[in-house]
Amino acid sequence: MLLGLRGVGKTVLLNHIFNLAEERGFFTVRMEAPESGELAARSYPDLKRILIRLSARHNIRDKVARAGSAMRNFASIFKVSFEGFELGATPGDGVADTGDLERDYAEVLRAVIEAAKAAEQPLAFFVDEIQYLQPKELAALTLACHEAAQRGLPFVLYGAGLPQIAKLAGDAKSYAERLFEFPPVGALTDEAARRAIMGPALAEGVTYTDDAVDEILAQTLNYPYFLQEWGSTIWNYADASPISLGDVTGARDSIIARLDASFFRVRFDRCKPVQQKYLRAMAELGAGPHQTGAIATALGCEASQLATTRAQLISLGMIWSQRHGETAFTVPLFDKFMLRAIPVLEKHVPQRRARR
Repeated sequence: MLLGLRGVGKTVLLNHIFNLAEERGFFTVRMEAPESGELAARSYPDLKRILIRLSARHNIRDKVARAGSAMRNFASIFKVSFEGFELGATPGDGVADTGDLERDYAEVLRAVIEAAKAAEQPLAFFVDEIQYLQPKELAALTLACHEAAQRGLPFVLYGAGLPQIAKLAGDAKSYAERLFEFPPVGALTDEAARRAIMGPALAEGVTYTDDAVDEILAQTLNYPYFLQEWGSTIWNYADASPISLGDVTGARDSIIARLDASFFRVRFDRCKPVQQKYLRAMAELGAGPHQTGAIATALGCEASQLATTRAQLISLGMIWSQRHGETAFTVPLFDKFMLRAIPVLEKHVPQRRARR
């Protein structure tokens, strides 16, 4: 489970691992989880593709038939369809037909893995934005991993998501902490950040002055996405080598406007006014993390009056809590954007319910 804030390169790493798996002959299932989860609907096309490939092998047709039956049973109960094609109509006896999503989906996956094992091929499952899976869906994947480990089945799961996935996985199944590895993906070291900026330019015969690179690192906090955006815009702005501090400061307003209009704004606009106000209060206190009580104080109200708003923002993937009572942004530098987007923080006035 690759954990990290937005823009640190989790998806790039996940895609690289996916390509390695494909090169090594793994069967692969890949999906990006939407906020509604949809684990089965998103993964079924790949699972069906795998069974179609396996069906040509006569010596494992019984395994393929069992996996197909499991998929049909599950699809019939949970109304899974894709590309206008409905799988099955009436649940059969045997597998994935209990009506329990956690247990049934794990059985579907295990049946496909067993068919792949009979063909002497491993299966790798990739889920981006894995924090958006519903609790039962995450529990089903975790259960499938646990059973595969116990039975010696050739299956591996790679996920990428926000830092809270470690807690969500533990909530889904208590043994998740022992089952998964949770390598953090974060900002680059100064040395790596300098290479990221200077290396591509040097390949084109262009250099940077030291103070120019220092300023880029200070503005980006070494986060990969921001390094990429700053490097790209400054490259187009500068007209001579070496690229100087003047070039960096001259391109600064253009870079910030571009990030505000795309990377930051698209997330800000998904939030309701009260949620935006909560984020603005966090920004008033700095980059964070912040105590929930301090955020409420900044808004002039009690923490209990904002509990629902905080929970909604966590669900949206805008904030996360590393420790009880703490809140932090999931998007680096979002505090600075909020100060630009809402220059003046207004106090929060909770709406009273109308009397009946």
